[in-house]
Amino acid sequence: MQDFRRLSVWQKAHELVLAVYRATQNYPKQEVYGLTSQTRRSFVSIPANIAEGCGRGGDADFARFLQIGMGSASESEYHLLLAKDPGYLPQELHELLSAATKEVKRMLSALLSRVRS
Repeated sequence: MQDFRRLSVWQKAHELVLAVYRATQNYPKQEVYGLTSQTRRSFVSIPANIAEGCGRGGDADFARFLQIGMGSASESEYHLLLAKDPGYLPQELHELLSAATKEVKRMLSALLSRVRS
């Protein structure tokens, strides 16, 4: 068992969640139970799965939770795109959050490779 707070991928994912919470504050009120909630939940799932995987017994479990986090990151990318298209998310902010999400995915992939080897 390891402390998830020490993993750079968890730190980066946590910072991304905070940025997404700030960005989604500006979404329309009618989206509070729709896109706002879905976006936040998918982003929160990334560091949450890293943390849960760290609390599991072995590398196989850890790898499984990292893979789930990767799936959540892909879902999150779609939510950003969906928010950009109707104008809820400005282009510049979309690019910034998308780039950060891709970076987290690269970091997850690298960690997953190390855990599996």
